[in-house]
Amino acid sequence: MAMMHANQLFTPGPIGSDPLTWTEKERPEAGPGQLLIEVVACGVCRSNLHMIEGDWVDGGVPAISPIVPGHEVTGRVAAVGDGVQGFAIGDPVGVQPLYWACGDCEFCASDREQLCHQRVITGEHVDGGYGEFMLSWADYTFHVPVALDLVDAAPLFCPGITSYGVIDKIDLGPGQVVAIFGLGGVGHMALQMAVATGAEVIAVGRTRAHLDVALELGAAKVVDSTDAAELAAIEDSADVVLTFAGSDEVTRQAMSTLKWGGTLVSAVPLNVEEFHFNKQQTIKGSILGNREQMNAVLAMAAEGRIRTVVERFPMQDATTALARLAAGDLRSRAVLFNPGAVE
Repeated sequence: MAMMHANQLFTPGPIGSDPLTWTEKERPEAGPGQLLIEVVACGVCRSNLHMIEGDWVDGGVPAISPIVPGHEVTGRVAAVGDGVQGFAIGDPVGVQPLYWACGDCEFCASDREQLCHQRVITGEHVDGGYGEFMLSWADYTFHVPVALDLVDAAPLFCPGITSYGVIDKIDLGPGQVVAIFGLGGVGHMALQMAVATGAEVIAVGRTRAHLDVALELGAAKVVDSTDAAELAAIEDSADVVLTFAGSDEVTRQAMSTLKWGGTLVSAVPLNVEEFHFNKQQTIKGSILGNREQMNAVLAMAAEGRIRTVVERFPMQDATTALARLAAGDLRSRAVLFNPGAVE
């Protein structure tokens, strides 16, 4: 019986109580239509933190126990299941949060598989990438261009595709102003994509490190969200507002920044206390993106049009990375790497 090491969650709890256990477990085997991936890296998402700390237990997440978290994964194919074509052992690959969808519903039939009601989420319904190996479905596994570093590429599979899905829902271009609230893992990717359209980008965040990264990546202006005067200066100024911070206060700030007739796109839950119809504003929600869009994100990265900003942690130090995330002590995205698989 082949074995592996992984971070397993047995009982959700505060990250300070060390709910993850770095332990040995049986290595899975690829079934028909599946791949076995030797994980090189896995990004650390705030949704991982929510699940690990038990915020989503009432909603049925995690769906199994124990579970290996992690849903933005890169690695190399270690085994190919029966019936799989287009993949070979050693291929660099990636897996995003959408682990599987039914393929038959109205959403799957219209290239909106991320909305499939039967969808399975990596690291929430099945074991994910916080371990040395994981299974994936070949139909939902992506070839990573050889030009990309597999550790740096991991956040492309959640922040990258999430940002692409958001930007795709609006018509941005020169002469427009877009304000981005929440400059962490997703925000720093969306900022680059917005800059690439020629729009003027205002980056709004609460830590100096996030604001510095935003300037490095092309923001025309940065605003400290803890400074009332700076926020007041951008009221009613943005044609488009993008929000990636699930906070009622951030939502209030974002709506205050949005012009009359403007559009707000949110990739997080939000509560709007007042919605003044006479301003004719539009609010859109966005989750991930489809498989074609995922490949577009990878192409953009391979061409050097976007890049990730990461801090690397050995996989067995997942708790440290999550604690840094909880404390707001990261420049952008923490990424766990598997020391035995990094070349």
